[in-house]
Amino acid sequence: MDKRDDRLLARMIRFGTGAALALVCAAAFSQAYPTRAVRLIVPFPPGGGTDTMARVVAPKLSEYLGQQVVSENRGGAGANIGAELAAKSAPDGYTIMLATITNAIGASLYTKLNYDLVRDFSTITQLATTPHILVVHPSVPVKTVKEFTAFAKARPGDLAYSSSGAGSAAHLAGELFNSLTGVKGYEAGSWYGLSAPAGTPKEIVSRLHAETLKVVALPDVKERLFNAGFEVVTSNPEQFAAFTRSEIQKWGKIVKSAGLKAD
Repeated sequence: MDKRDDRLLARMIRFGTGAALALVCAAAFSQAYPTRAVRLIVPFPPGGGTDTMARVVAPKLSEYLGQQVVSENRGGAGANIGAELAAKSAPDGYTIMLATITNAIGASLYTKLNYDLVRDFSTITQLATTPHILVVHPSVPVKTVKEFTAFAKARPGDLAYSSSGAGSAAHLAGELFNSLTGVKGYEAGSWYGLSAPAGTPKEIVSRLHAETLKVVALPDVKERLFNAGFEVVTSNPEQFAAFTRSEIQKWGKIVKSAGLKAD
């Protein structure tokens, strides 16, 4: 073997050793995670449905991860303050966010956002859905959705509805009802899911996904969520990413047709 062959062999050995060390480090990294508390950003104030979801899931997830999962309420600006904070956090698995339908709506509603719900997040799993229920004041002489639709059409501009705020799921559900009354196959409701900053290692995303699915499969967790109005619905990271994109597209059409914009 000549000197050129010796140099080539040396490079191959160094490359092989480096690759092996990388694999060992990756494995050790994923096994060691987490070594400290994990922050769960809830982009809404305390007391609402998203906060309720976090307070049910976080303690159980703490048990499975072996480190405390701390809920941190960062409400305001249509869930954008908390989402931006999460998006700009280090992608190390120590910051995750409880994303909701409001974040998907905001992608089209707000003209200026300092984050992108698809580009800047690594999806983990969908957690649950909640239905939207149409109720009317006792003075309104209707008993069914069909009767209400006819009643509303006969009085254009005379009826008003309340929601939890501009750009909220309840607000857009009302706009959707206004524009698509009579269209079959639509079910109004909210959804909740876990995401992490983009670039979070796949090993960590996989760990979070697996442990979260264990949590929401627990009978006591299911019961508490059911009693709070949630239906457990899970997915893998790829499915949740596709679902998020479809929700942004769906609600973007409603925002556009209703002529809604927010700064």
